[in-house]
Amino acid sequence: MSLFKARDWWSTTLGEKEEFDQGCLCVADVDNSGSGQDKIIVGSYMGFLRIFNPHPVKPGDGMQAEDLLLEVQLREPVLQVEVGKFVSGTELLHLAVLHCRKLCVYAVSGTLGSVEHGNQYHIKLMYEHNLQRTACNMTYGPFGGVKGRDLICIQSMDGMLMLFEQESYAFGRFLPGFLLPGPLTYSSRTDSFITVSSSRQVESYKYQVLAFATDADERQETEQQKHSSGKRLVVDWVLNIGEQALDIRVVSFNQMISSVFVLGERNFFCLKDNGQIRFMKKLDYNPSCFLPYCSVTEGTINTLIGNHNNMLLVYQDVTLKWATQLPHTPVAVKVCSLQDMKGLIVTLSDSGHLQCSYLGTDPSVFQAPKVESREINYEELDREMKELQKIIKEATKTQDILPKSEDDDLKVTAEVSFHLDAISQAIDSEVKAEVVPSVTVKITVQSRLAVQKPKLSVCVQPPLALTCDQFIFNDIGPAVSKTVVLSAFLKGNCPPAELEGNAIFSYNTPTGVPRVAQCKFRLPLRLICFPAQPSKTANHKLTIDTNKPPVSLVSLFPDFSDQSDEDQVNSLGFQFLAGSRITLLASKTSQRYRIQSDQLEDIWLIANELTLRLEEHFKKQNCKDFLCTFSGSIPLQEYFECIDHHFELRLNAEKFQELLSERAIQFRAIERRLLTRFKDKTPAPLQHLDTLLEGTYRQGWEETVDAAISYLLRTCLSKSSKEQALTLTSQLSMPKDTSRLKKHITLLCDRLAKGGCLCLNADTNTQQAIIMPGGCTTIPESDLEERTAVQDPTPIFTDHKHLTKQKSKPDLSQSILDEEEKP
Repeated sequence: MSLFKARDWWSTTLGEKEEFDQGCLCVADVDNSGSGQDKIIVGSYMGFLRIFNPHPVKPGDGMQAEDLLLEVQLREPVLQVEVGKFVSGTELLHLAVLHCRKLCVYAVSGTLGSVEHGNQYHIKLMYEHNLQRTACNMTYGPFGGVKGRDLICIQSMDGMLMLFEQESYAFGRFLPGFLLPGPLTYSSRTDSFITVSSSRQVESYKYQVLAFATDADERQETEQQKHSSGKRLVVDWVLNIGEQALDIRVVSFNQMISSVFVLGERNFFCLKDNGQIRFMKKLDYNPSCFLPYCSVTEGTINTLIGNHNNMLLVYQDVTLKWATQLPHTPVAVKVCSLQDMKGLIVTLSDSGHLQCSYLGTDPSVFQAPKVESREINYEELDREMKELQKIIKEATKTQDILPKSEDDDLKVTAEVSFHLDAISQAIDSEVKAEVVPSVTVKITVQSRLAVQKPKLSVCVQPPLALTCDQFIFNDIGPAVSKTVVLSAFLKGNCPPAELEGNAIFSYNTPTGVPRVAQCKFRLPLRLICFPAQPSKTANHKLTIDTNKPPVSLVSLFPDFSDQSDEDQVNSLGFQFLAGSRITLLASKTSQRYRIQSDQLEDIWLIANELTLRLEEHFKKQNCKDFLCTFSGSIPLQEYFECIDHHFELRLNAEKFQELLSERAIQFRAIERRLLTRFKDKTPAPLQHLDTLLEGTYRQGWEETVDAAISYLLRTCLSKSSKEQALTLTSQLSMPKDTSRLKKHITLLCDRLAKGGCLCLNADTNTQQAIIMPGGCTTIPESDLEERTAVQDPTPIFTDHKHLTKQKSKPDLSQSILDEEEKP
């Protein structure tokens, strides 16, 4: 905490429950008064635009009515306000206001009053641009070296730079490798745009390169046309700073030298205009805003940095010169001249606290009161210390990163109906079935305390879908419960990976602390499949061993069996709505279950459901040592065939997309001709064609899995430090084939079989080696059934990552399941 506080010269609070950010504050002589006195322009996310000219009678006074020159409510939220020479034919200053989908330029003027009401101010719209893309931020300057006017560049949320030459739109360019927008500024000395990308690197693009690059509107053209017309957009220089940036500024207090300042999350950088680092400062706090404002000494620059501790710090290069306390956390800071006072500091908080202050030397001294002395009881202190150490020891056992809230404060429960909906609520389902079932899920939120900004999000695994997955409530009072009802159904034409869902309730406590409460629920198996006749033959089979007597399938799956049908005691059939038929068999004489199907990927859901229901069955009987094991070899060959099939579909989709791109121009010409006949609306076939042309088949499964496995093989599963030193590529691209992926999967299984562990804890070296039975080669099911017993004990895997040792088995020459047990 600073010894000195910022001296309050003038302050006010803007509106009620309005929100502001760093682009919402600007200071300039916006009305072109010529007096050299600045005005304070503030825009808010609620759409209000305000202009202030403070006149405090004495320092520290609040806002008077005449201090507010103008207040108007615009139709859209204000993202950013800037003042510059934005109107052609004049060098007067005008106000640019950036909305989400619109850019407006206004002229601000005042009329002298002849009565006691004073002067009157109003704004006049000079021109506006309707944006085709959602805007994020903007910058301005004399792009291309123009004289006497400023051009505007807007960055969209999808990475497009849209340049406007005052009243006309110039061109648009997409930034390469774009993911998320970052801060943007313009350097007039190098005629470059500088931004910080989501790759955590500072990038500079020349204006001339942007002007002559391929137009963003022509991205649908063929590859041949892309190479024949225009130039590729290349970056001028790049500097990796290793963190996200909050803001970026370019200052030039010397005509020969300009500097690029970047405020990161933990560091403060100063760069030359060619990308080289002049200096950097590591910060021991969380910054919120900054402003390089002047050069006091030759070769140095002074900078203001605000942080989340309500502090404002003054640096000369990397040296801290002054620190002062503010009454709020600033999100924007400016320096201006008001009422012949130069160097006033204007700060704005996210809640609308606007303050003009200056740095003073009046200390805020606190003198602690005297405390009566007393004798120290060392025995009592020792007892208290032991109790505190015991509490600390118990608290560190949980190793939780976030503190747990009391269970009674807020509770989220989810109740899934046992029966399917009588009338299906499925909408826009791609499943080719007469009726796509749905099930009702009721979620209840019970709060003991008052909560603010409550929001409920419900998630299920695609291709499952919900009739509604987002719920926003008003503030909830204490001892109040909220209940929502929704339905889940199968939307995609394929089985899901799991049936588990999650309900997440986010809120703020009355003190403003954000909290999250969640609960999980499980959807019924009947939602994605229905009973069917068991099949005697199948291409893929899986046998699960247990250490308990077999359980009747009728009792395990009452929702799929007929109590009067004795044949269903040991065999059941499941027909997926979007998949194959699965057969489940239970042995009468052994403790085994078999799952078989014509498609390998469909076995997983029934195997997982069987394991969960067996665990619930034996848990009700108070049995704690129940285990499910799989002693066969991993079916990698069949798994690789599924991967190859998926990859072949991707290749065919890529070829089809290339064919569509070649015909895109012809389709567009036909569309324009037809549009002359259908002026009122676009014909439905053309709307479908647009969707087909703009969409691409992008399943990046092979790339992402290969990258994840490669990371494991180079970290926790690496054999030597040489493997750990290998670097991974930061960009994913479609591979030529699946050989590399299959090699990495095989290597992953081998290293797990030899004792590898998917963690980096210190206890890794103490774990016992694990031998995967059968290695990574596949063994036919017939060989599994007919192999003889092995006397040596072999470790086997369990479904809960516990290890057990397989005792010597009897002769397995007979079939695992007797012939009479099969349907």
